[in-house]
Amino acid sequence: MRHAETVAVITGGTQGLGLAIAHRLAAEGAQGVVICGRERVKGEAAAAELAARGSACSFVQADLAEPEDCYRVVDAAVEKYGRVNALVNSAALSTRGGLLDTDLALWEQHMAVNLRAPFLTMQRAVGYMKAAGQPGSIVNIVSMAALCGQSYLTPYSASKGGLSILTKNVANAFARDRIRCNGVLAGWMETPGEAVIQQRFHGAGSDWAARAAATLPMGQLVQPEQLAGLVAYLLSPEAGVMTGALIEYDQFVSGAYPE
Repeated sequence: MRHAETVAVITGGTQGLGLAIAHRLAAEGAQGVVICGRERVKGEAAAAELAARGSACSFVQADLAEPEDCYRVVDAAVEKYGRVNALVNSAALSTRGGLLDTDLALWEQHMAVNLRAPFLTMQRAVGYMKAAGQPGSIVNIVSMAALCGQSYLTPYSASKGGLSILTKNVANAFARDRIRCNGVLAGWMETPGEAVIQQRFHGAGSDWAARAAATLPMGQLVQPEQLAGLVAYLLSPEAGVMTGALIEYDQFVSGAYPE
């Protein structure tokens, strides 16, 4: 039960990877978990499911494009559980747009949710952690697209690239406060959100995941439950002094070329 002392905030925790991380922390004894999302019914159902596993869980309805909502989600953890010592920034937009067809509104949406929101949640959470004088851990879910990305992921890739640097900057700034900050560059993942994107922008059918998996080296997309284990480790005391790391979690090796 390595997370028996953990009170965590997980953005995007009502589905996909965020929810898988919440379940993993609950299974490892988390004292309290706060998840957030825009849809109340989905969020309350997720929180109830987590509570049924024996871990106190709260849902906060929030739109992370709104700065005050970013602060409010972190505040909710402190108000309910008295502290916060873990933060996962998992929420993100991945709507498509290239250099020539991305308008200002789309660009600003990506920067607000994918980059500004993690900045604000970290700002609030680190403030609480420093005031408590206790160790803390942050994990930012980045993306392999931060290294380049497809031509139709211009604003997404730019926002995730910014999050990579922000992760390292925060790690360096607060190491002496024993507040660690790491990032995971996730590869192509099978989630409900990705299913919507594939259907909306790429005309994919309900079998999109199986078709995609058949083209990949290891015959599968990244599964949230697999990646959740890594995140749980990074948040835990077992990760020791590890901070500022950007871990590539993918089956394609960056820098490799066809043989």
